[in-house]
Amino acid sequence: MEEKIENIELEFLTIEDYQELKSAMQSAYTNMPNSYWKIHHIKALLDKFPEGQVVVKVNGQIAGCALSIRVNNSVIEDAHSYREVTGNYTFNTHKNKGDTLYGIDVFIKPEYRGLRLGRRLYDYRKELCEKLNLRSIVFGGRIPEYHKYAQELTPKGYIEKVRTREIHDPVLNFQLSNDFHPLKVIKGYLEGDEVSKEYAVLLEWDNIYYEKPSSATRINKTEVRVGLVQWQMRPYLNAEELMQQAEYFVDALSGYKSDFALFPEFFNAPLMAEYNHLSGAEAIRKLAGFTASIIDDFSKLSISYNINIITGSLPEIIDGVLYNVGYLCKRDGSIERYEKLHVTPDEEKVWGMKGGSSLRTFDTDCGKIGILICYDVEFPELGRLLADEGMDILFVPFLTDTQNGFSRVRHCAQARAIENECFVVIAGSVGNLPNVHNMDIQYAQSMVFTPCDFSFPTNGVKAEATPNTEMILIADINIDLLRELHTFGSVRNLKDRRLDLFDLKRVKI
Repeated sequence: MEEKIENIELEFLTIEDYQELKSAMQSAYTNMPNSYWKIHHIKALLDKFPEGQVVVKVNGQIAGCALSIRVNNSVIEDAHSYREVTGNYTFNTHKNKGDTLYGIDVFIKPEYRGLRLGRRLYDYRKELCEKLNLRSIVFGGRIPEYHKYAQELTPKGYIEKVRTREIHDPVLNFQLSNDFHPLKVIKGYLEGDEVSKEYAVLLEWDNIYYEKPSSATRINKTEVRVGLVQWQMRPYLNAEELMQQAEYFVDALSGYKSDFALFPEFFNAPLMAEYNHLSGAEAIRKLAGFTASIIDDFSKLSISYNINIITGSLPEIIDGVLYNVGYLCKRDGSIERYEKLHVTPDEEKVWGMKGGSSLRTFDTDCGKIGILICYDVEFPELGRLLADEGMDILFVPFLTDTQNGFSRVRHCAQARAIENECFVVIAGSVGNLPNVHNMDIQYAQSMVFTPCDFSFPTNGVKAEATPNTEMILIADINIDLLRELHTFGSVRNLKDRRLDLFDLKRVKI
């Protein structure tokens, strides 16, 4: 796809979207040219169940859609056709108090396939199912590759071979990978579906929270899963090989449904090995030449794996000045930049690096976050300014060569969690780089810190990696606990400040 993705949003379908929706359906169902919903069908769905009709938009244009109704669970006990379950396409079968979400349609336009946008639609349905306290999600899944095997396999045998990966069916494979399980095979399900021989697989996703009604919908998630990459420094042939390793970690964290992936400071330093014959200042500037392409790759990964990626840090040259910067690549396609404000004496002396001037929080689908690169976390004023802006999670990518350097970052980061009543997440690199000047050894232990109060671990450590070992670390944090702490904590560091004695404010630059 040539179009640059700048924004991805999930929105409720409206009747004003119809003409664009029709065009998208025609594009998605080229093998069934007359299979698109008429405007009165869409109006009926919107009138009966507006929450069940959503679209995913890329750069403001419809890229896919999911339509659904509510029915009683008894509907799945007997065989039925698509025409029957939709009430001859009138959707009069919708029950306002039905206990099962029935999927009517899901599609993604061909040019947007491969970005895992369909998974977002499925995830929305799951969240809606939990919110409405429904038993399950059910739908009749087509098996479009079955016609190739109909002479030798029954539908049941075909499904089994798809499950064991002996046959690839793009539709059924996708549904099985999204935690749906087959209930039965339905004959004569969708009229005219020749490639499926009019068979369908009745698929179901069970809501394990069915007896526990969920709370009202929130804009931001409050149960957040953070993923940390404790990166091993090792030689790489080129930037492509380095990013293959980065994608491996992103894939793993996404597989565990992490909301964030945090990489360390200067994780791409191994690429400087090619320039080891140059001075340190020249080599780091050569490394800066990779930054733009790496950020572009990370942005694509954040979209494809549906995860917010904090890229650690990388060197960047602006108007001839060398900075230490990083990027927040959000899963909605947007990208935001942050800077290291305090460079270390070594960074300034060896590389000629300068400190940046931008300090800010970032709005994400998991609340407001802050990012401080390594040495910056040792300056308490920065964390406090971010806390005053409503920061819930502070991410700290770092790079330290010795244990005493790591201890400074570790203990200062934990202090920031306590004094600012927030979560602090730190990730660093481990191992050796014998062929890169000024980057010979690394020491790290990636960790997740919390405030110290009754709702949190007594030592303020939520999770910690094995020191100096390549690995990922995953931890769940609850933002609602911070809200309770702010008001009901044993001590209240934010509220009890003596602002009558001191004041902290920004300097305009």
